[in-house]
Amino acid sequence: MKEFTIGNFNIEGKRTLIIAELSANHNHKLEVALETIKAAKKAGADAIKLQTYTPDTITIDCNNEYFQINQGTLWDGQTLYGLYQTAYTPWEWHEELFECAKKEGLICFSTPFDKTAVDFLEKFNPPAYKIASFEISDIPLIEYVASKGKPMIISTGIASLSEIFEAVEACRKMNNNQIALLKCTSAYPAQPEDANLATIQNLSDTFNVIAGLSDHTIGSTVPIAAVALGARIIEKHFILDKKIGGPDAEFSMEPKEFELMVNSIRITEKSIGNITYNISEKVLKNRKFARSLFVVKDIKTGEKFTENNIRSIRPGNGISPKYLELVKGKLAKCDLKRGTPLNWDNIL
Repeated sequence: MKEFTIGNFNIEGKRTLIIAELSANHNHKLEVALETIKAAKKAGADAIKLQTYTPDTITIDCNNEYFQINQGTLWDGQTLYGLYQTAYTPWEWHEELFECAKKEGLICFSTPFDKTAVDFLEKFNPPAYKIASFEISDIPLIEYVASKGKPMIISTGIASLSEIFEAVEACRKMNNNQIALLKCTSAYPAQPEDANLATIQNLSDTFNVIAGLSDHTIGSTVPIAAVALGARIIEKHFILDKKIGGPDAEFSMEPKEFELMVNSIRITEKSIGNITYNISEKVLKNRKFARSLFVVKDIKTGEKFTENNIRSIRPGNGISPKYLELVKGKLAKCDLKRGTPLNWDNIL
């Protein structure tokens, strides 16, 4: 297992890091953001992730054609600036959000979208940094983030293979080798048929990194399947109540659904186990219900064994059915009653 430690969470064995993404799900109310962090902990999240930007650090206030959203998304009809004005998390909240997460026992980190956000976040000594899918081509930003020496989690939602390679190399150029790549479908919401979860293990093998999933599908089926296919990190948008509304509400999980996902992932982790052909003690006990050779008609001493008087049936107290042809035609050593398991001592 590749080493990857965030705070007190070391991704090893079979335990998956489950991240609740706060994103815009606070409706610009600090109390909602704080309650969301508490609810994420209660629902079983290991970490809470913020996004650190302002409309002016991520774009400019311009409404010409380049800045209009018109790609068949939830946000069509808005400008980029207007969307981010609705969605951003006020920077003055961060100290209280980090403190709340710490009090709850949650790992807390963020996605910075420019260097000023990185410098700001460094005040809180976050245990990791996230690079969003749409920033994966910003190599100077990735190098600057990686230079802080924290584990890097990079979403690959819009990236080509060469762009993923460049992002990974940008981290390694800064001597930062704690890298995780998240398979992501940058559609909101995303469709399960576009998830291509088989890529997760390939990401890990190709780049020698931890791999996981940043998921925008509805429900928990895709992330649960991702864990079965090797995902070590799952990131999912989290909201107190979809009635709050907001840019990300439609593809976010409410607490009960998130908790169900977490529980299902933990069961999945246990079920993956190890490669083994050993039979457990519990299963060994049940072998008595396997098939074996039994006397199915009363047999006299010296009588021949035939398919009429011995058969392969359950339970498994007699000799193995594989010896049926060998036993047929041989003679009974003693009288045998119907329902007696056939043993070698019964055969002349």
